[in-house]
Amino acid sequence: LVGMQHAETLSKMCVAIWKAEGTYTDADSATIAKYLEAFKDQKFSPGSSILYTTTPDGLVMVSFVKDGIIPETPIVVLENKKLGHALFESVIGKNGVSPEAKQSLASRLADLMN
Repeated sequence: LVGMQHAETLSKMCVAIWKAEGTYTDADSATIAKYLEAFKDQKFSPGSSILYTTTPDGLVMVSFVKDGIIPETPIVVLENKKLGHALFESVIGKNGVSPEAKQSLASRLADLMN
């Protein structure tokens, strides 16, 4: 999977969500550009993951997990409160792009609850 294809697909979904909500702004456009730049020239081999971390104050940190190693520093930190919600909706929401991520999350949540 080419990283830019993943990022472009999710970016389009995020923008569509914001436009449907009537909340898309120039700041959102700049955030999406910064997000896309982080994926430039990235390729992910089988077993690699993209780790999204959100904070209560609206930061979204993106890390690339390769060979099972989670880097100490994210590849990019984005300041956009709406982005975290839109990314998760795009990946694991009703029409999310990753049924595998949805299943993985459901399995992990079930394990935590037991």
